[in-house]
Amino acid sequence: MHVKKGDKVKVLSGNERGKSGKILKVFTGSQRAIVEGLNMIKRHTRPSQRNQQGGIIEREAPIHISNLRMICPGCGKATGMSRTRDAEGRLRRICKACGETIGS
Repeated sequence: MHVKKGDKVKVLSGNERGKSGKILKVFTGSQRAIVEGLNMIKRHTRPSQRNQQGGIIEREAPIHISNLRMICPGCGKATGMSRTRDAEGRLRRICKACGETIGS
C-alpha cells in the first residue's frame, strides 16, 4: 500500500476529482481508503441504542487507492513515490518529484 492513515492525498478520478483530504482509515484487503470529507454518502438509519434519533446520516465512503495520489509535505505536489530501505533496514517512502523522505 502506498498510502497510510494520516497521509494527505489528492483524488485523481471520480466525482471527487481534484479534491484533497487526510486519510482516516485504510482497508488493506479491499485496497480502499476513507478520506476525510470526500465521497460523502447518505445513510438512512432507524433508531437504536447508539443513535436514539435515527434519520439520515452523512458519512464518508471508501475510495479505491488507485484513485489516490499522495501529496508530498516537502514540495506540496501530488506525486508518486518510491520505497527503499535505509541503513537500519527500515522501509522509507521517497517523493519522486523532490527526493525528500516522506513520513518517519
